[in-house]
Amino acid sequence: MLQIALASQSPRRRELLEQAGYDFRVFPIKVSEIIDENLNPADQAAKLSKDKVEAAVHDHKQLKNHGFLILGVDTIVVLGQRVLGKPANFSEAQQYLRLLSGKTHSVISGFTLCESGSAKAWTGAEKTDVKFRPLGAEEIADYIATGEPKDKAGAYGIQGLGGKFVSSYTGSWSNVVGLPLERLESVLKQNAWIVHRQAPAKP
Repeated sequence: MLQIALASQSPRRRELLEQAGYDFRVFPIKVSEIIDENLNPADQAAKLSKDKVEAAVHDHKQLKNHGFLILGVDTIVVLGQRVLGKPANFSEAQQYLRLLSGKTHSVISGFTLCESGSAKAWTGAEKTDVKFRPLGAEEIADYIATGEPKDKAGAYGIQGLGGKFVSSYTGSWSNVVGLPLERLESVLKQNAWIVHRQAPAKP
């Protein structure tokens, strides 16, 4: 049985794994999230997720031992051909939200699973289409003032106050938060990876 090793400092991904009942450990990493414009968005996200797994193995020697299933994830927001990352400042967050207003964009999470001490690995991507209702300048400014957009791709969080901007979505909700739980479970089964789960709460 394997223990998931989350190569991420994202509190949202930790919350998603906890809510889904996984028993896991967090291994913080630092990776440059520079976009390779030669790759399509899905391949970009997948490559960055792979980079995060490699960084975790490099930075944490215990991940070279057997017993871990290392999980790296990278989520990007795409509008047309433009990738919207994490906004650098108020002005960029404002620009992103104006661009998303009244339009449909895609949220793509690339994720990699790698079994420690072996060559067994899987990398892929999941896409969710999200439609925003038209946004007013004042509500955009008020939302940015809350601080929620600053560390989120596309400058919003669907699980937080930013959820009020979403009129509809097609695909996985958890994918928009930062980790497609349905696809994760499917990949675990496909590869016969058995992972530790949290003990069910006693009634």
